[in-house]
Amino acid sequence: MMRPLTVILTFAAAFALPALADPIDGATARDQLFKPTPSAAQTVPQAFLSEAEMAIVAQVAATQAYYGAMAVAPGDGLMSNATVAAANYHDLEQARVAALTSCNARREKAEACVIVAEIVPKGHEPRAFQLSSAATEAFNKDYKRGRGPKAMAISASTGQWAVVKAEDAAAQAVADCAAAAHATDCVVAVQD
Repeated sequence: MMRPLTVILTFAAAFALPALADPIDGATARDQLFKPTPSAAQTVPQAFLSEAEMAIVAQVAATQAYYGAMAVAPGDGLMSNATVAAANYHDLEQARVAALTSCNARREKAEACVIVAEIVPKGHEPRAFQLSSAATEAFNKDYKRGRGPKAMAISASTGQWAVVKAEDAAAQAVADCAAAAHATDCVVAVQD
């Protein structure tokens, strides 16, 4: 459910590869991930927003979890029901898609929504494997601890994730992710 200036928070994880062929192991994932916090907001100036409004965008975006994006409907303005921030996705592209889709569904004027801010991890540079801030935290706290069979499944479209430690960890992680995400794109991203 989205509201004006509401963040689409999905406590989940997925990464930025076009398609996951094979899961990676925990050590490889650990080496690729950013710290779960802090996020860095990068504004995308738009002519229809004043400097004061862009300052509001920067302030709101700075409080969101990575990966995220904020969209505004130019004809409706910043303080409209169409303004939305989508946060805690596994990559910037999925966050952009979510923000624009929600904004366009809510706008009242004809002009399509545009991205006004992007939220990335502090010190961000492109990497082969990425998880959302919440999923990275879960990887560090839940996945890395303990031995034995384990898997982490993610949904790129929703940002959802699941960690399971069991003999059939991969199948259970995909099922748990799908149940939480209400999506069919859950795949095993990390497995040991």
